[in-house]
Amino acid sequence: MILNITPLAALAFATLAAAQSQTPIVYDAIHNATTIVGSWSTGSKAVKNGPDFANPTNMSFNYPKVTGEAYSFTADGWFEISRYRMVSNGSEPNCITAVMYWTHGKYELLPNGTINTYPNGDGYQQIQDPCAPISNQIENINNTEPFTQWRIFQDSSQGYKLHLWRFDGTPVAPLFQVSTTPNMLPLQKLRDVPAAPAGTSSTRRRSLSERIMKRTNAGFEDAALGSWTVVSVGASVLFALGSTIL
Repeated sequence: MILNITPLAALAFATLAAAQSQTPIVYDAIHNATTIVGSWSTGSKAVKNGPDFANPTNMSFNYPKVTGEAYSFTADGWFEISRYRMVSNGSEPNCITAVMYWTHGKYELLPNGTINTYPNGDGYQQIQDPCAPISNQIENINNTEPFTQWRIFQDSSQGYKLHLWRFDGTPVAPLFQVSTTPNMLPLQKLRDVPAAPAGTSSTRRRSLSERIMKRTNAGFEDAALGSWTVVSVGASVLFALGSTIL
């Protein structure tokens, strides 16, 4: 995938990043009631991180009873994300696609209040689509996901609640703390990933989940990540929206 970004757009994003960097993260009871370190899960908390969800050695998954997302963060900068999604097809109601997604790597809390993630390169996802020519497909995934904001509140009934906003301002469903100790797979590369073919090192083929999003427009919020590229501005890293997706 090749992204075209104009110099003017890059300058605008750089200016915005420089302005935001002057505003430090506010750690207080209103916005960040506790540390982000630990494990968090949405809804019924059925989706977990760690070996209960994914087995990278054979690229398999243990399907939870219901859909959701889970995030874990360590104090020394490691993260893990688990997702289970159902994607409907408006034109073919019987064609419901299930997507299981797992990745881990390093993360960084930036002074402007954003979170950058740097995947370890061994993530993968499984897509089951009963109406597709290939009904069950597993593919490598290596998305670098920025979160523009994060907040932690004290919920009166369920304890600490983490809010994350994706690169486009879309909120992740509220995540509730399931453990103050991160429940994660080992913090190292867990499987060998074949090298990309010659000539493709600077591009990434649009993943099947992104094509599903284009086809169904059903709100599969994880799929649009491929429309962002990384622009280096001095010592900071900025994610900018490209104007063309090939």
